[in-house]
Amino acid sequence: MDYKNKTVLITGGTGSFGRKFVELMLKKYRLKKLIIFSRDEYKQFEMKKRFKDKNIRFFLGDVRDAERLHRALHGVDVVIHAAALKQVPALEYDPFEAVKTNVLGAENIINAAIDCKVKQVLALSSDKAVNPINLYGATKLCADKLFVAGNAYSGDVKTVFSVVRYGNVFNSRGSVVPFFKEQRKTGTVTITDKRMTRFWITLEQGVNFVLKCLDIMQGGEIFTPKIPSMKITDLAEAICPECKIKVIGIRPGEKLHEMLVPADESHNTVEFENMYIILPAFDEICVYKRGPRYKPVKNGFTYSSDNNTRWLTARDLKALLAKEGQDDR
Repeated sequence: MDYKNKTVLITGGTGSFGRKFVELMLKKYRLKKLIIFSRDEYKQFEMKKRFKDKNIRFFLGDVRDAERLHRALHGVDVVIHAAALKQVPALEYDPFEAVKTNVLGAENIINAAIDCKVKQVLALSSDKAVNPINLYGATKLCADKLFVAGNAYSGDVKTVFSVVRYGNVFNSRGSVVPFFKEQRKTGTVTITDKRMTRFWITLEQGVNFVLKCLDIMQGGEIFTPKIPSMKITDLAEAICPECKIKVIGIRPGEKLHEMLVPADESHNTVEFENMYIILPAFDEICVYKRGPRYKPVKNGFTYSSDNNTRWLTARDLKALLAKEGQDDR
């Protein structure tokens, strides 16, 4: 996509994904304007010191505030919606706050984007939105449904909405890596269950996937990258090879394995070389014509962290940690 004459806004722009997104956008493209929308004034202050580009703008606000969003989205061409409350234990304790940001905030984004005639909105989701067992996953599933259905609300404005869904992001806020590094000092690392597996993607890979989806989105898709899985025991070995492992039991809202494509959505899922796309179930939203280019997956297909064909070993993870500057022993 040519961004030379486009204005791009990212919500949650001072978060882990947002900072990497801004870094890569400035490196790869010339933009008319790049707007960082977030509620954290100190993080915006820190980003202003790091990014000196004259086309960057900072907009203080919260996705809960519909009026503020209408002001922020005026003249914007593309919105990346990355703002969310995501800490599972905190959201179990304060569920109404999760709904206000993750669900009502999504509604505000949809309404403001249509009213301001934004051309594209791409929302970030999570593997926890699939068959959710915690409130965070439930709110993200609800938001996914809202963004897909948003295509039926845009009418003549033709704002298109799509979703990107992927797994645990290496080196993002809340990553288990710094937690294991801190425990390494004690000689004992705690894990909840030795059978646990997770998908794994780096921040840069996540941003590049989002940019690719922006190029091909037509509205209503849920894009899922093909990414490797890892065992939690292998990650512990990569970071703390000399430590004892203490099993403490699965926490509330935690799964043994995460899923990106559930069996119930397999009949609407097509496969490409590097991704799966879950197409919208409503014919009036789906613009895809079934054909040889869109290879359907088998009925009942699932894409889960435990049935993956690609795996990162402890050696792979150690190399990745070294590459990303996270293995600083």
